Amino acid sequence: MEQIIIGIDIGGTAAKLGLISNEGDILDKWQIPTNTNDGGIHIIHDIWDSITKKIEAKGMKQGQILGIGIGAPGFIEDETGFIYEAVNIGWRDYPLGDLLKKRAQLPVFVENDANVAALGENWRGSGHQVANLIAITLGTGVGGGIIANGRIINGEAGLGGEIGHIIIEKDGASCNCGKKGCLETIASATGIVRQAKQKAEEFPKSKLASIIATNGTITAKDVFQLAAEGDQDAEQIVARTADVLGEVIATMGVILNPAKVLIGGGVSKAGEPLLSAIREAFDRYALPKVNQTCELALAQLGNDAGIIGAAYLVKQKLEK
Repeated sequence: MEQIIIGIDIGGTAAKLGLISNEGDILDKWQIPTNTNDGGIHIIHDIWDSITKKIEAKGMKQGQILGIGIGAPGFIEDETGFIYEAVNIGWRDYPLGDLLKKRAQLPVFVENDANVAALGENWRGSGHQVANLIAITLGTGVGGGIIANGRIINGEAGLGGEIGHIIIEKDGASCNCGKKGCLETIASATGIVRQAKQKAEEFPKSKLASIIATNGTITAKDVFQLAAEGDQDAEQIVARTADVLGEVIATMGVILNPAKVLIGGGVSKAGEPLLSAIREAFDRYALPKVNQTCELALAQLGNDAGIIGAAYLVKQKLEK
């Protein structure tokens, strides 16, 4: 009887679910909408209902399931799966781990979604199971997962690895966290768009301004496309973004001394040109020995990193 692990990656609009083999292969994957009504109290019921229907349809037995791993947004107490706050879902002081454990009657382990993505990339993606790794997700915000000596860094209140809220500019743009000038205000897709709009205001005859005038807005993808075509204003935005990321990675390098730093998320779809620019900045800022022992690479697993990492979390916890 094949043993499986259930991996769950809960997002603000959808929950991704997967049946994962003990070796990390995806046997099946699907997703369901995230019902954030009524403070998100329906989410656990919807997830477990969907899982039981899938298991029954496949003729599987509950005894085949080793456990359930969950990646969820917010600040999480890793030992219990207690969520202090997950703003986009509506959870506050929410005992996610205990609630699903009671419903499923299985071992349940919960981690921050960026952390499980890092575990997934390290297990079956670009990480290749190094002991020290930093995974940076550049999406609407900037997420981070840090693996030190083979273990995820959580901290006292689940805030370990919140790379996006390193302050870069003391009097910079306002961030959703309430502070100003966080890395997220520069290097996220939202931050890149903010930079583009600011540049368009300064140079109303620029191509950036033309796109905004035509479309009513601009995207990070537009900025990277213009940069690839040689537009100087867009090139300056990409260079600024890469420079900031390279400096942050170099600074973190003297704290963790990682073997690998992985760049993922929607912004990473800009590909090798962005990675090369980040690497060049990292080379300028990093201590030589940090530079020599650290490889920068693009993440490989995309949207599957969360469910694979959640499954690895179960393996890691049960082995411990």
